[in-house]
Amino acid sequence: MSEPLPPQSDLVRLFAEIAPRFGLSRPAGQCLAAIWRAAQAPSAEMLTEELGLSRTNVSVALKELRGAGLVRAARSPGSRRDYFVAEADPWALLRALLTERHRRDIAPVADSLARLDSPDPRIAPLAAMVTQAAEWFGQLAQLAPEDLARTLAAAPEGRKKKKKRDKD
Repeated sequence: MSEPLPPQSDLVRLFAEIAPRFGLSRPAGQCLAAIWRAAQAPSAEMLTEELGLSRTNVSVALKELRGAGLVRAARSPGSRRDYFVAEADPWALLRALLTERHRRDIAPVADSLARLDSPDPRIAPLAAMVTQAAEWFGQLAQLAPEDLARTLAAAPEGRKKKKKRDKD
């Protein structure tokens, strides 16, 4: 059995804070952090104890994480208990998050706009733009983790801040 994590470790708090930005619940973020950093795969009961969450919150969070492809259940030989593991590669986690976000949020918006019947001439270009962005996002989400890392590393940087010139 692994050493229990502190109930509110910095990583657990951080994952809980950023999880909603990726369309996940805070408890799902906490569980993902605990599973990802665990030396040995924790069970739902272990997560309940370590995180101080209710059994219901942990069960719902694990269902959410499994549905998003972020964790999977594994069994130990001779045990009926499920233990949960997450991909160790952070790029693989990002890929799973992008895939889920595309499936749940981006593709439905593009589909809704494409089906929208409106006399407003601005709708068709908006639908085309969102469809193109959704397709790009979908392609990004399908990249292998190492290709995703290379693609994001090669992405152009945002606007650079102008340097202040010293007055002579």
